[in-house]
Amino acid sequence: MLTEFFLNHALSIILIVPLIAALIIALLPDKESICRIVALVFSLDILLDVLVIIVSKFDPHLTALQYVESYRWFGDTIRIKLGTDGLSISMVLLMAILLPVVIIASEPIAKDKPKFYYSMLMLLAASVLGVFVAQDLFLFFLLWELELVPMYFLIAVWGGANRNYASIKFLIYTFIAGAFMFAGVLFLFFNSGANTFDMEVLASSTKNMSSGIQLLCFLLFFICFIIKLPSFPFHTWLPDAHVEAPTPVSMLLAGILLKMGGYGIYRICAGFFPEVLAKVGIFIALLAAVNIIGAAIACLVQDDMKRVIAYSSVSHMGFVLLGVASLTSAGFSGGIFQMFSHGLISAALFMLVGTLYERTHTRLISDYGGMTKYMPKCFYLFILASMANLALPALSGFVGESLIFYGAFSSEFFNNFPTRFHFNFGQICVLFSSLGVVLTAGYMLWLLQRVFMGKENTKWSGLSDLRMSEVVVLGTLLALVVLYGVYPVSLSNLYEPSSTALLNFVSSNLSN
Repeated sequence: MLTEFFLNHALSIILIVPLIAALIIALLPDKESICRIVALVFSLDILLDVLVIIVSKFDPHLTALQYVESYRWFGDTIRIKLGTDGLSISMVLLMAILLPVVIIASEPIAKDKPKFYYSMLMLLAASVLGVFVAQDLFLFFLLWELELVPMYFLIAVWGGANRNYASIKFLIYTFIAGAFMFAGVLFLFFNSGANTFDMEVLASSTKNMSSGIQLLCFLLFFICFIIKLPSFPFHTWLPDAHVEAPTPVSMLLAGILLKMGGYGIYRICAGFFPEVLAKVGIFIALLAAVNIIGAAIACLVQDDMKRVIAYSSVSHMGFVLLGVASLTSAGFSGGIFQMFSHGLISAALFMLVGTLYERTHTRLISDYGGMTKYMPKCFYLFILASMANLALPALSGFVGESLIFYGAFSSEFFNNFPTRFHFNFGQICVLFSSLGVVLTAGYMLWLLQRVFMGKENTKWSGLSDLRMSEVVVLGTLLALVVLYGVYPVSLSNLYEPSSTALLNFVSSNLSN
């Protein structure tokens, strides 16, 4: 009976558990070890709940929403409606994996105000998980905005020397993004004629709107999502936030918060406005190419290791844009795989940079040299994470990027874009984007060479290598990177039917 109750209310439970955890932690003694253990227990419970959801009744071949819950809130217009499909459950799984490893990694950071720190982490987890399972657009918007509060405090209270600047900049950019979304929600609601915020109903009713209103709504949502992704020209908040944020917060920021933007593009921009997406797809591909190449070039001129990884995240999120713009099965699937894979890889890389910074109190690459002798475990794991980041075959980074390139290069929508010249503009964007793989190999290998190779800097000779807790965090993340690289269907089978159904929905609307 208890199992039946859980399965009937599974999604609301995984949202309530972190809220209960935040409340309990706030009532505990202000001692880091106690707060961390309680937070870790609750985070493992969330992970277990998500795994039970996936292995018990979740059918990846069923493209309709599953585990649907709907409760009255403000009449029948605004409801608390939750549901999941392959796309959303893959993002929920990523969040559930990252949360416990982030809590383990928080031990050196949360010694100051541990109750507040772990409470904010749990509130952040609840809001992000809610975004991925919300099926009411108004609820989606509220949970999207709720995420700003804990993230602001996590940067402003536990960040670096310029944390006030970075946290305010993060707040301004993401608040403006939320304003664009709110305008889009209202325009969509009043012009769809659906008289509901139910996302399933809205997705099927947008075809009744004029092409001009559809374009306006698409742009309002799209601007919001590419600010979060982030994409040029709205990307400048991310490097500042990463540099000042503590290591565990950077892991969550790159690992899952950026994926809210990619998820929104799939769920709303593609799911609600397929005709607009087809018309502007080539311009999104151009934006993706600028993102991939521009951010990769920026990585080459950075001396701060965190800025290198931050700009690398901007570059890799450009691949998600390219996959969506292709309007192909491989491109859609590759974009989702890329989001999941990058979440694991970027979290590992930020953790590795954090371990170096904790011991040396510097992130400047020029301050290092010959670190292999002093921290061999860190070196080996840094190599593995770097190889995954540059998309080495048999690691998860390769799977997503190769699918995206295949899907984008073979896209018929790019072929239909008219030009005065006798070439395929879309394929030129794809070829240009492929230079990002070369640039990624360049800046990652150069980073490894300058930090771990060459002449040893003897002032670091007394450094200790990775602690067991750090090995556990990094080993977990990188083991999954290898697993999904060697056996990618273990992940793609979870979401691919849903991504294919989304593409079929887009194609059917274009053919009508």
